[in-house]
Amino acid sequence: MGIENGSAEYFMTKLAEAKNHFERALDCKHTEFDDLYPYMIEHPQFFWYKRYVAWSELLTIVKLCTELSMEWEQQFSAQQVEYIKKRVMSSKVLDFWFETNDSKEHVS
Repeated sequence: MGIENGSAEYFMTKLAEAKNHFERALDCKHTEFDDLYPYMIEHPQFFWYKRYVAWSELLTIVKLCTELSMEWEQQFSAQQVEYIKKRVMSSKVLDFWFETNDSKEHVS
């Protein structure tokens, strides 16, 4: 299935936004989700749920890109591509998404 250049740019923008959203959720930084459910901050399960929502969004955009035969892998490291292809948000994904845990700054 072919896709117009404008549509490809749109999906690549959405993919970058979904990646950023997931990475901000991993780093416990503010996301759009915090604005939607401000009362959740008081609950310990909030950060797990926030990460799950961001992961689901990322997988959905990747699935759409794949179905449209769009190259999405170049926006991720090889290890991140493997995590995405496995589709399961495991503790390994949470711990090693950035590939090192000593990185001071993950997301701008």
